Amino acid sequence: MSISVIRRAALGLPGVTLTIPALLAVSAATATASGPARPAKPAPSSTAQMRAACAAVKPGYARCFALYRPQTSVNRAIADGVLGKPSRPMGLTPKQIEAAYRLPISRNSNQTVAVSIAFDTPHLYKYLTHYRSFFGLPRCTMRSGCFRKVNQSGKPLPLPPSGVGSGWDLEATLDVSMISVACPHCKIIVVEAKDPSFSNLAHSENAAARLGAEVISNSYGGRENGEALLFSKFYHHRGHTIVVSSGDFGFTAAEFPAALTTVTAAGGTELVRAHNKRGWSETAWFAGSSGCSAYVSKPAWQHDGHCPGRTVADVSAVADNIPIFNKDYGGWVTVAGTSVSAPLLAGIYGLAGNASKIPLGYAYSHRSGLFDITRGNNSLFVPPKLACGNDYLCVARKGYDAPTGLGSPDGIGAF
Repeated sequence: MSISVIRRAALGLPGVTLTIPALLAVSAATATASGPARPAKPAPSSTAQMRAACAAVKPGYARCFALYRPQTSVNRAIADGVLGKPSRPMGLTPKQIEAAYRLPISRNSNQTVAVSIAFDTPHLYKYLTHYRSFFGLPRCTMRSGCFRKVNQSGKPLPLPPSGVGSGWDLEATLDVSMISVACPHCKIIVVEAKDPSFSNLAHSENAAARLGAEVISNSYGGRENGEALLFSKFYHHRGHTIVVSSGDFGFTAAEFPAALTTVTAAGGTELVRAHNKRGWSETAWFAGSSGCSAYVSKPAWQHDGHCPGRTVADVSAVADNIPIFNKDYGGWVTVAGTSVSAPLLAGIYGLAGNASKIPLGYAYSHRSGLFDITRGNNSLFVPPKLACGNDYLCVARKGYDAPTGLGSPDGIGAF
């Protein structure tokens, strides 16, 4: 199978479908004559057999980045009335994530975090309520004003067409769940665009800022190009922090809007328990995107030497082994992707309470508030030596690297 076919599969393009393990296995055969074929890098077990929630899109449209797999055995046990471990969702719990990143979750920062998303998710409030209740998070009700959903003009009605089954509904569920984990006392606004065109998503971004959200989370993107960059101004709102997923395609061309200098680009990690002082070990998530922008100049606060333009990502967080609840996908679902890390980081900005005041690139001058990620790579199809010369652009190392940026949160000091 040719590398072009493999790349088409990884990007969800028509003509071929492969599971993530199959992609990685075949990638071992794609090493060129300049280096030997390597054994396939195994996908983490939680990522195995996952599917992209959102289908590939035509130019001018964004794609959500969530990967998912229904927890079939768990959902069956629940349906059968089985109690105990068989009916408990698998994966990292909110308490574990909070502990791993040392988050002061009792803090009430009075911040609002918005989600920019496509289509309507009719039962989003119900699914979020179930998630928060199951994991013991405080209630976030519509009546109290904690949760609200609006259209891309910022109005409660009319809402856009239903996105059930499109993948965007699962993405919305993931986003509000991760914001809830990081900032249980933050208010949440979900701004639903008519469709995933960059034009309509740009309007949802404006509405989120206009409604007063200090933080705006975006778990979508598309390969950067001149057409996409026409919407750059919609991702620049003074007094608002904007967080964007870097993508789930490994080391590749930079994604829009993650490549903009007016946003925080969120990379991904794999987080597991460990016998060390922290109690956790973190490596670069194998599929998280990194890239060197061909269009956007390097910002003054970024100083890496091998990319003349903007380098993605800035900071990172867990992007794997996360359970969320959405009945339209069977109930409990395991999700992965930088669609996890972006809203989680957005919630941490909300928790810190500084999102309306901090300058662009704030984390670069507050590295002491981050765990440095020094292991792993995001070279999906060939060995890192062939992909980037074992450079920081696709390999995690001490200090800044593109897959994980400056690192992951150690409390809220970098936010």
